Amino acid sequence: MSPEQWTRSGTSSATEGTAGPPAATAAKPTREQVIAGLRATSEGGADLVQLLTPEGQRVEHPDFDIDISAAQLRDLYRDMVLVRRADREGNALQRQGQLGIWVPLLGQEAAQIGAGRAMQPQDMAFPSYREHGVAWCRGIDPTELLGIFRGTDHGSWDPNATRFHLYTIVIGNQCLNAAGYAMGQRFDGKVGDADGEATLVFFGDGATSQGDVHEAMVWSAVYDAPVVFFCQNNQWAISEPLERQTRVPLYQRASGYGFPGIRVDGNDVLASLAVTRWALDECRQGNGPVLIEAFTYRMDAHTTSDDPTRYRLADEQEAWKLKDPIERLRVHLIREQIAAQDFFDGVDAEADELAARLREFCFNMPEPPPARMFSEVYAEETPQLAAQREEYLRYLAGFADDEAMAGGVR
Repeated sequence: MSPEQWTRSGTSSATEGTAGPPAATAAKPTREQVIAGLRATSEGGADLVQLLTPEGQRVEHPDFDIDISAAQLRDLYRDMVLVRRADREGNALQRQGQLGIWVPLLGQEAAQIGAGRAMQPQDMAFPSYREHGVAWCRGIDPTELLGIFRGTDHGSWDPNATRFHLYTIVIGNQCLNAAGYAMGQRFDGKVGDADGEATLVFFGDGATSQGDVHEAMVWSAVYDAPVVFFCQNNQWAISEPLERQTRVPLYQRASGYGFPGIRVDGNDVLASLAVTRWALDECRQGNGPVLIEAFTYRMDAHTTSDDPTRYRLADEQEAWKLKDPIERLRVHLIREQIAAQDFFDGVDAEADELAARLREFCFNMPEPPPARMFSEVYAEETPQLAAQREEYLRYLAGFADDEAMAGGVR
């Protein structure tokens, strides 16, 4: 539309008595209104999908109910307990100087385990750097994460075999990778029925302010890419609260791209499982992308280099402790007589064994040889890379020669 046409349409011409933007978009909400719209209630608002209350009570939902066996419920509890214990051990190892940094997931176990267990073997996951629980669901042992945070590798698993991509440190970049991969799934004809493929990509609320995330959603919408955008809204983008990131609840942003958005209780493993399972099925059937906002809370620091006491209040954290994802499932298992004390004792003992194994592995991790940084770059080594490797090894050998000469002088 030309400027003249725009003026004649009566939508922006100040000379025809329409000064400023339309009334529908002119009003600016107050800070209080923004926060109220984002959070609505402490549980995430009227649109929140929840199947298990913080008190451990099973509730029904007209659209996202789920049939699940007692054994499956016990398995979900075990998953969350073991993942939390591995996370706490990683945190302790960093504090003791064994890791350069650690990214805690404390409080987000239900969102990750629910989403991870909703995946089929043929699906592909793209994580950020906090998805230790999803890694667990894809068969990746926690010991394989340690090299990333020790600075010795970028991840030791095979993404093609595990259907779980390597961790992505650049905020939001994994969304572009996932969108491209999902477009390939569509172009290759791998969607259209229940046995089709889908892609699941994880990111935080802070990443929604990155251009990569929006570009990924645009491309995915245009090409009906089978990708589920799974946003773990843990309320804080490091020190920035959610209300400084958006005026509307994050799940509502999906409507602007033309695909469904839904908010789920991210501390409810059953709801997270049910909603993600539905969303992935939508993608496999060829219905295009879906945005899930898992409404949860980061109980620990953003990373071990962060001090959350400088920017958030203790009473907020105490309130979220009452919504702990593991405790609510534990209470449900006890209330419904699905698990006895020996089961919980067995899981706790298994968690102790996992922590001990993780610690033993970390203390005895071998230092990779210097040449490894060149051998793990391309599938086939290029002449330029080979030249760089030889130059670097000669450089390191020079230090050994200097030490030998110094020893001879002595």
